[in-house]
Amino acid sequence: MSQYTQPQPQPGQFAAPAPARNGLGTAALVLGIIGLVFAVIPFLFWIGTILGLLALILGIVGRGRAKRGEATNKGVALAGTVLGLVGIIVSVIIGIVTVMAVDDAVDEINKAVENTAPKDTTAGGTDGAAEGDAPKDETKSLAADETSAYEDNVEVTVSAPKPYTPGEFAIGHTKGNKAYQVTITIENAGKEKFDTSLVTADARAGKDGVTAEQIFDDKAGTGFEGTILPGKKATVTFAFDAPADAKNLTVEVSPGFDYDASQWELTL
Repeated sequence: MSQYTQPQPQPGQFAAPAPARNGLGTAALVLGIIGLVFAVIPFLFWIGTILGLLALILGIVGRGRAKRGEATNKGVALAGTVLGLVGIIVSVIIGIVTVMAVDDAVDEINKAVENTAPKDTTAGGTDGAAEGDAPKDETKSLAADETSAYEDNVEVTVSAPKPYTPGEFAIGHTKGNKAYQVTITIENAGKEKFDTSLVTADARAGKDGVTAEQIFDDKAGTGFEGTILPGKKATVTFAFDAPADAKNLTVEVSPGFDYDASQWELTL
């Protein structure tokens, strides 16, 4: 049986060089670049960690090949290794920052939810009540000159209604109806500025609870403006239009979107 023998190069001939194995170094560079991009994106940093680790491993293997003469892209493999390592470090930092930011956001949301629940500071209320007094039912309306206080120490008070004479060019007053004014006071007993731009005041009148339109003229209707510094208060006069036979006026005040509105049941 004949046996095949690989022909040996004849004297004066050179063996063909083996092709360079540059694939791992190139792959390390590509993965290192992509991994670094993902590493700086919050919530996608974990992809950067995985790609960076792959780039680091492939880059090290690629450099080994270059040292043995099997590859010719030692610099590319080195760049992939460095980018992979940098991607891992950056992704870890971004991950820590992201987790801390999410925790802070959750804490702020929880504080906002807790601080927007109104508390009653009137006689017999929970805050400042005499020992043994039962707290008032927060679902009940307040009376004139009683105060609704919130957990962030924003306090709202509505005065008793008084007859009001609308101006000649008043808006919101219907002929035959009666107009009444109430004074709304907001006191900031907290430690931070309070923005009044989102304060709203609405009213209903009579036993049927019909909408009492707010009256706008040169004396009423401007609403709250600006901010209230800690320890300060702001007072604004609101006027409402009510049916002539109405015996009561329900005023509802909300300090803002994050607050529960409070109601005052006022006798006309």
